[in-house]
Parts: sequence; C-alpha cells; structure tokens
Amino acid sequence: MLKITFAAQTIPGQAALILTIGDKGLLGAQGKKLDIKLGRAISRAIDASHFTGGVGQTLTILAPAKTRLSRIVLLGVGDVAKLDAGACTRIGGAVVAGLAGKDASAVLLVDDFKGLKIAVGEAAAQIGFGARLRSYRFDKYFTKQKPEQKTALKTLAIATTDASGAKAAYAALDKIADGVFLTRDLVSEPANILYPETLMQQARALKDLGVKVEVLNTQQMKKLGMGALLGVAQGSANPPYLVTMQWNGDATAKDKVPVCFVGKGVTFDTGGISIKPAAGMEDMKFDMAGSAAVIGAIKALAGRKARANVVGIIGLVENMPSGTAQRPGDVVTTASGQTVEVINTDAEGRLVLADALWYAQETFKPRCIVDLATLTGAIIIALAHEYAGLFSNDDVLSDQLTKAGTAVDEALWRLPMGDAFDKMINSPIADMKNTGERGAGSITAAQFLQRFIKKGVAWAHLDIAGTAWQGKDKPLSPKGATAFGVRLLDRFVFDNFESK
Repeated sequence: MLKITFAAQTIPGQAALILTIGDKGLLGAQGKKLDIKLGRAISRAIDASHFTGGVGQTLTILAPAKTRLSRIVLLGVGDVAKLDAGACTRIGGAVVAGLAGKDASAVLLVDDFKGLKIAVGEAAAQIGFGARLRSYRFDKYFTKQKPEQKTALKTLAIATTDASGAKAAYAALDKIADGVFLTRDLVSEPANILYPETLMQQARALKDLGVKVEVLNTQQMKKLGMGALLGVAQGSANPPYLVTMQWNGDATAKDKVPVCFVGKGVTFDTGGISIKPAAGMEDMKFDMAGSAAVIGAIKALAGRKARANVVGIIGLVENMPSGTAQRPGDVVTTASGQTVEVINTDAEGRLVLADALWYAQETFKPRCIVDLATLTGAIIIALAHEYAGLFSNDDVLSDQLTKAGTAVDEALWRLPMGDAFDKMINSPIADMKNTGERGAGSITAAQFLQRFIKKGVAWAHLDIAGTAWQGKDKPLSPKGATAFGVRLLDRFVFDNFESK
C-alpha cells in the first residue's frame, strides 16, 4: 500500500521530485528557484515539448544535472484560479500513473501560486487522496512477476507550506480510501473465494469499527416470506444471507431515522436455468459490486466517524443452474406479499433487491433509501461506461445524489420512469413479471423495484453495471474494480445528513 506523508516545503537532495506546474507552463515560487539552479532546464524542457501544464499532464526530466535527483516529474495543475478539490484528486492520480520507474520514494512539491483559491493544505490532502486511490493493485494471486511488473513506489511525501493542515484534512480521506480499497478487493476476488458466506464475513468484520452487524440465514428469511431472494439462491450449494450493517454515528440527534443503502450481492451469476453465454461469463464475479459498495461506504463512514445514522443492507446469493434451481415460469411470493412470475432467471438481481428493499422499510422506516446494483446490461448500451443510471421517485433525492456524484467524479444520469413503462411488467398470472419487453430494459427493471417501495418513501436506484468494472485505466483507478458508489455515498451523507 502506498504510504502518504506530509512535510515542510523543501526540495529534496535525492530521490524523485514531482513539481506542480500551472497552465501555460507557469512556475511557482519553488519551481522558479529550482529552474534557476538547473540553468533553466525546466523552462527549456517545457518549451521543447507539448507539455502545457494542463490538469494531470506530466513531463519527466531524467537524472537532471547539478542534482542527485533521479528524475523531476513536471505535473500540470491547470488554471490555478480554477483549481478545486476534484481537480486536485485527479492530479494526485496522475502522479502515480506517471511515475513509472525504480524509485521507491518520491517527493511531491505543492508549489505556491498566486490566485490559488483552494487552501493549500486542502489541495495537498486531496492530491494525496488521489495518489492513494490510483495506487491500488490487486496482485495477491501472482506468483511470478518481473521487476517492471511490480509497483516500485512505496512512499510519497507531499511537501507543502501547510503540512499540519494537509495532514488533518487527509485523515478522513484516508479512511474513505480504506472503504474504496475494501470494495475493490471484494469485487476483484474470484467466486471460489468470495461467495455468500465469505462476503457476509467481510461485512461482519466491520464490527471492529463500531458497526452493528446482524445476519439473517435461510430459515429466518423463510419466516419473513422472502420467496424472491430465496428463489434465486435455491439452485446453489452455497446458502444465502441478508446482512444489516448499522452505523449510529449521531447518537445525540433528536431524529435518529437513518439513511438506508441497499446492495445487490450476487456473488456469481451464471444466469441460472436461463444460462448466460460462456464468453465473458467469468466477469460475473463482479455481480456483487452493489453490495461491495455498500460495505465499503459503511466502512468509510465508520472509519472517519461520520456524525450520521446510516444503515446498509445487502442480499447475498449465488445464481446457479442445478436440479433445484428456479425455473422460467415459476411464481414466487415476495416478503411484501406481492407475487412475481419469473420469466427469465437471469433477471435475478431485482428479485434479491425486492425482498431486501422491503425488509429495509419494514425494519428501519428510513428517511430515504438508495439501492446500488449491477442490474442490467441495457444500461451499458445507453450510457456506456461513463455514467451510472439513476432512477428515482423523488426529485430532491435525485438532485442530491447527482450533485454528490459530480463532486467525486462518479457521474450519474437520470432516466425516466412512468406508467407506460410500468405496464410492461404486468403478468397475466401474477402481480408482475420480472422482465418487460425488449426495449427500455433498465427502466422496466427500475419500475419493478419501485413496486416494492412504500408510498411516501424517497427512493433512488443506481444501476452501476457499466461503472463497477472498467476495462481500461481511469484517472483514479487502474483497470478492473472501481468501487463506484463508495465515495458518492460518503459525499451524499456528508452533504445532506451529517451533523456539522
């Protein structure tokens, strides 16, 4: 794990130095001093390249003369007057992405620029946060790696004029990163290692942070009438669980009604009897990314001692074909008492969420409820891997989530809902069916979930099928699991429900 430290603003005698540069090659106070010392080597390198100082741009000067530095990496921060927390986080990610080499340690000098509106300590903390997020690697199963395949960088010292302020601001961000890393680890694990029981145990481990964790087993769920969730699980040798995680961080609040997050936890999805094509099925280990995001968000909130009351609920199942598996055409009775005709056993996530959402409302009567799920491939057709789909019955809640997502670069796009779409899931033999027509697949999935939301309860559904896993590097994460939703939910709580 990359260690982030903060120190006084000095230029190191050796190791790698990362120097912040403004738009159009603008040098700060320390950069100007160093440039003079090096016979204007920095200015000449900028003039001889396409480096403009844009946000996240890098330019490396190897083994600069007159120093013992292994390299100087010029790091663009863009227009300093427009620099904000989000940009600083992306800049930190660019540091790690651009610092390939043998250096085990590096110093990032956050230079002084006129017109900087963000506090220098906050800027330094956010840069450190971005660097840590981008440093993530899931390499536990490699037994043979060449040196160039391994991460050399172990320590990043961030030099700033406000080291104490940066350290204080980073403390909470570091805990959020812990939640992000846990989620990425869980989503990355193969299904022979991570299945409902072992994922339940990961949630249970949050007790060490003061989280109250309760687990329902098969018999307890049967008593509650959770026929939809149990129907999905009945084809697997691995038993299902419903896990509740309570973080009561605001014990003094007069109104202790919690915010509730619900996550889909299908630890592997074969499609069941409606089996998926073999090509790409290995990716279905991440069909539990919604539940992992909820676990990670609760860990982040508890880790930084958020002054808010939040409940996380996850339904954990494995969707397998077998002689006991649910069949297309079966009718199941949900915890709400409503019946569902199962048209396609590969539309299983909504069945799990139906019972989990109902349990959340019956048990906690939350002020609002947000569910996260890798629910439909259709959302990728609509939004590619750039946005998560947002569906909601409440404009205020929708706006709050969108704003939080924008602040942390986890973008949401709201899609429509309505009676015309709702009619598409009417069944001739039950209250509803679990799939609609070929068109609007993501919308009809959301309409299905809405049927399990009680009147007057503010609810939002985030379809993260396109954002939970990426096939290429992103500014704040390498390719693979992204932990989409953890930082979004943390920011949502901080902005709207946390006692300041």
